[in-house]
Amino acid sequence: MSVVSLLGVEVKNNPATFDAPYEFEITFECLEQLQKDLEWKLTYVGSATSNEYDQELDSVLVGPIPVGVNKFIFKAEAPDLARIPNSEIIGVTVILLSCSYEDREFVRVGYYVNNEYMDEALQLEPPAKPVIEKVRRHILAEKPRVTRFAIKWDSEESAPPEFPPDQPEADLVADGDQYGIEEEEEEEEEEAEGAQEGAAAAGAEDAEMAGAEDTAGPQPEEDAASEAGSEEIDIEDSEDEEEEEEEGEEGGDDDMEMDEAGQNGEQKQTSAQQPVTQGNADVMVH
Repeated sequence: MSVVSLLGVEVKNNPATFDAPYEFEITFECLEQLQKDLEWKLTYVGSATSNEYDQELDSVLVGPIPVGVNKFIFKAEAPDLARIPNSEIIGVTVILLSCSYEDREFVRVGYYVNNEYMDEALQLEPPAKPVIEKVRRHILAEKPRVTRFAIKWDSEESAPPEFPPDQPEADLVADGDQYGIEEEEEEEEEEAEGAQEGAAAAGAEDAEMAGAEDTAGPQPEEDAASEAGSEEIDIEDSEDEEEEEEEGEEGGDDDMEMDEAGQNGEQKQTSAQQPVTQGNADVMVH
């Protein structure tokens, strides 16, 4: 909380000629008894492109300051034309009214100032060297820009806290000790384990497929070889044998279909397990 609060500023002579003095009526409130004086200062901004043309028009010390509402008149002379570029005299510029306590600025009020010729002919065709006697200034007093700063007054309790606080230990943290690095390592390990499980399941499926070829049922060639030793062949016996062969083949197809169905079930179970592992990895990341 500020010990001194600016309540209002009134520009007394506005508009006025360019070389007329500046005059302000300043009202402020003091909440505590101050040990030192307040310093009020008026600065004229000579150029919008460089601060080397800024001029301190005047400064005044006000004190001792009684507790309560205070009011005074602050006057300052016009700026020195020799310190302003000719191209910057006509047009819009800025003046700054500020107040400090022990060289610590706590309030600043900025006003736009429009410098223009009073003669319409000079407005249309301004001369290369400004005619100051015919230049009028207009302070936009109804639109001030007020900036306040927190400062230390007479007691340490009134000093504003430092922000942001110093954190020298933050520079000592190793690059690897970063937020989220453990989660990333766990995610990579889980992905590697999931890949190994998928490879093992694929190897087991290949082995089962290889075994299925050996147990797919009786081969027709073996039946034909066993019957080649008989010289007498009956038509009924042949038909019976053909029917048995057909039944054997149909049984082999059934065995193949059952094996393929079992393999497909195992593949579905393996593929169903993989998204669960990925889902757990996402949870660890978040």
